[in-house]
Amino acid sequence: MKLQRLLSYVRRAVDDYNMIEEGDKIAVGVSGGKDSLCLLIALKTLQRFYPKKFELEAITVSLGLEGSEFDGIRKLCESIGVNYTVVDTDIGQIVFYEREEKNPCSLCSKMRKGALNDAAEKLGCNKVALGHNKDDVIETFFMSLFYEGRINTFSPVSYLDRKKIYSIRPLMYVPEREALSYIKKNNIEILKNPCPVNGNTKRQETKEFIAEISKNYHNLPEKVFGAIKRSSLKGWELPEEK
Repeated sequence: MKLQRLLSYVRRAVDDYNMIEEGDKIAVGVSGGKDSLCLLIALKTLQRFYPKKFELEAITVSLGLEGSEFDGIRKLCESIGVNYTVVDTDIGQIVFYEREEKNPCSLCSKMRKGALNDAAEKLGCNKVALGHNKDDVIETFFMSLFYEGRINTFSPVSYLDRKKIYSIRPLMYVPEREALSYIKKNNIEILKNPCPVNGNTKRQETKEFIAEISKNYHNLPEKVFGAIKRSSLKGWELPEEK
């Protein structure tokens, strides 16, 4: 995938759901994975020509796990001119060794989001950009159905009243395979994931399930995504339809 195509996805999401307003200061959550790196590069590029002026900050929440190394992200941020902050935490220790959670992903996600929002607030940001892609939207829909018995997925824009901060998801139209393609074609270094359960999660199981049933149902993920967009799920109504 070329940068122009990545930008077209991001620009459409930003415009469809009014994700960016004049004067916004946006904290980009950067884990070092393919999606967060695509998001950072896309927003920095968009910043140069988007009619509404906005500022960017890049934030990495370190889980404190052995093997965490962020020099690659720091160099990228320096090269594109984005301020970079690493938030040191002991989330990994708490989730995997003290609490010994059977389902660590849920608690870890909540704690990481909390640390990210706290850091964004301290930096004076009013929005946090998260790197959820199109596949994530669909997988979360199935996970909510299978594990919670609910018809639900995260919304393009959400508001945390306690922090007065919006979360935005500009990659919501970007298929995962295209994000990976962009990273590979541009030789961008992906941070090795130090998570002890990486690749052995409910999300990975759901991803594999979708891939399997899609063999028998043509274009299933696209149809599910379309159904989500046309649904009455909170936050998914296009602004002009409200």
